[in-house]
Amino acid sequence: MEGQIVKIISNLYTVNCNGNLYECNSRGKFRKDNITPVVGDYVVIDSDNKYILEVKPRKNRLIRPMVSNIDQGLILTSVKIPDFSPILLDKLITLMEINNVEPIICFSKMDLLSDSEKKEIFKYIDYYKKIGYRVFINDQVAEIKKIFKNKITVFTGQTGAGKSSLINRLSPDVNFQTGEVSIALGRGRHTTRHVELIELFDGKILDTPGFSSLEFNNIDREKIRDAFVEFKNYPCKFKDCMHLNERDCSVKDAVKNGEILESRYNDYKKIVQ
Repeated sequence: MEGQIVKIISNLYTVNCNGNLYECNSRGKFRKDNITPVVGDYVVIDSDNKYILEVKPRKNRLIRPMVSNIDQGLILTSVKIPDFSPILLDKLITLMEINNVEPIICFSKMDLLSDSEKKEIFKYIDYYKKIGYRVFINDQVAEIKKIFKNKITVFTGQTGAGKSSLINRLSPDVNFQTGEVSIALGRGRHTTRHVELIELFDGKILDTPGFSSLEFNNIDREKIRDAFVEFKNYPCKFKDCMHLNERDCSVKDAVKNGEILESRYNDYKKIVQ
């Protein structure tokens, strides 16, 4: 019988097979073969003995959060408490692009900003829209609900950005736990204790533990470069140009001319380096 892993707690895997839930263990051979089933995996199970027999090929897999077969990622980005972090947002977008997951950006806590601070944030919002990303503010509940249909969506972003709160606003029946933000640390307390796949708005969503840093170990520099989608609009003289110290670089010229957001280009350099 085939189904999809929708929840993992400890070593117990909850598998949805045509609406029926089975709590299964994994086969010992998976450890020997270095296979780790994750939420989102399509699997074959022995429904009588409650064992996962096979993990089907994956469309993609994210490491942190550890989930698979994701269509799109809704990146919750706080603008205040914790403060807006352009580098974290660009890291998340980059990881999504590398893993063939469509990034969708949602800014939260805009009501905490002064008028001048809002003006600065809207520079980022306008830029991300210009380069082709869908961008929302978290009070656009009706518009956000429409993005989930026929998609598997992962919610992610820094701790305290309001992921669980947004899910509760979208669908109060889901009732994810929420937590306050530590003023001293400037970041939220982890409130999501496990990863779970839930059917919502004719699609499926994942709520995941938040985090505040990301590493890019073992990722080719060229993949990071190509994940900055706007760079492709400025072809360089040399195809292998990394847009760092090379001459005749159209991307660096575009940054100087204000066509590419300078802070985003600086984030690119930090990630590559």
